[in-house]
Amino acid sequence: MWRFYTKCASMILFSSFERMMAWRYLRARKAEGFVSVIAAFSFTGIMLGVATLIIVMSVMNGFRAELLGRLVGLNGHINVVSTHGYVQSYGVMAQALSEKVPGVTAVFPMVERQALMTVNGRSLGVMVRGLSATSFSKKPVLSDGIREGSLARFEEDSAALGVEMARRLDLKIGDKVVLVGPQGKPTPFGTMPRSRSFTVAVIFDVEMYEYNSNFVFIPLEAAQGFFGTGSGVDALEIFTNDMTRTDGTGEAIAEVVGEGYKIIDWKSSNQSFFNALQVERNVMFLILTMIILVAAFNIISSMIMLVKDKGRDIAILRTMGAPRASMLRVFILTGATIGFAGTIAGAALGISFALNIEHIRQFLQALTGTELFSAEIYFLSKLPAKLDWSEVIAVLGMAFTLSFLATLYPAWRAARLDPVEALRYE
Repeated sequence: MWRFYTKCASMILFSSFERMMAWRYLRARKAEGFVSVIAAFSFTGIMLGVATLIIVMSVMNGFRAELLGRLVGLNGHINVVSTHGYVQSYGVMAQALSEKVPGVTAVFPMVERQALMTVNGRSLGVMVRGLSATSFSKKPVLSDGIREGSLARFEEDSAALGVEMARRLDLKIGDKVVLVGPQGKPTPFGTMPRSRSFTVAVIFDVEMYEYNSNFVFIPLEAAQGFFGTGSGVDALEIFTNDMTRTDGTGEAIAEVVGEGYKIIDWKSSNQSFFNALQVERNVMFLILTMIILVAAFNIISSMIMLVKDKGRDIAILRTMGAPRASMLRVFILTGATIGFAGTIAGAALGISFALNIEHIRQFLQALTGTELFSAEIYFLSKLPAKLDWSEVIAVLGMAFTLSFLATLYPAWRAARLDPVEALRYE
């Protein structure tokens, strides 16, 4: 067993002679120009493959994290809805949930319906959500996103809308908008559309195009009167201290509210969307790994050509007493250096790009005059990127492993080269 470990260690450790020979073979010379070009392409391929993989995985991570944070921050971790109408006595229920369910940090009643908004003869279908000014202020995504106006004016017949909607309809603080509800009200002349005028009190930017362009927030009492829910609400939004553990919290909530209510967590309501993101992320990882694999094959081809070109040198070294293991280590070190240098350079390029991706996007947009990240398509107004260092380490390990494995066959051929045959054909 000791001999086995000693042999393995001797295969891994490189002598000064082997390092000198490997470095000499890496340097470009006129006679080895073509081999050096192939080695340069191998280095570039490894570098670009590693950089691209890190950048794409970071963007996918950032995209998922930003969407998840904003969707959950706006809609709550768990919603409680009634199966037979509206949620009544929501104040008592909210207090019971806060006191009896561990992990519940906030409970907000809300009314949410579709409506038609008209402004100066222009109409737009919108999603209207009624919530109190207190609930508005306790949602950081909303309260931190206020760009114009103040929550002090968010009362009675006031409304908060997104920057994209304000831009599209040319609205500013103090302007009037009219909401037309889907349910009419009976009159002596028949059913008339339910409509009500609201004053723009807040303009927000939550950095999600869907909310900035389609959502209107109005006070809870105004929403109850406008949509005719009486003293009830459509749902209770519940926030917890750990959104990843909603299963156990949902069961505890169900026990407190009793029968007649449905518990919906953010996972089930957005499951198909985030599953699609995960599938896309995995597919992109596999596809981009092929770039590194192709670069590894370039290392194989360049090393095989180097072995063939250095056949006479190998034969002379072998006749002078250099062992086969030494030749093996020389060419492993030569190829592994290309892979290691390409991996490190790719990591530096990819990490730098990912950390400054939004600035790079803005620069490229200004340079080309085209929109590279459309908010209408990608939901977010900024290109996100989030580095997962465990993933970066995994990518570096994979790239270096493939580069190292690519050197084994050429190095084995160099070690197996017969000095007599090599010198005979020179």
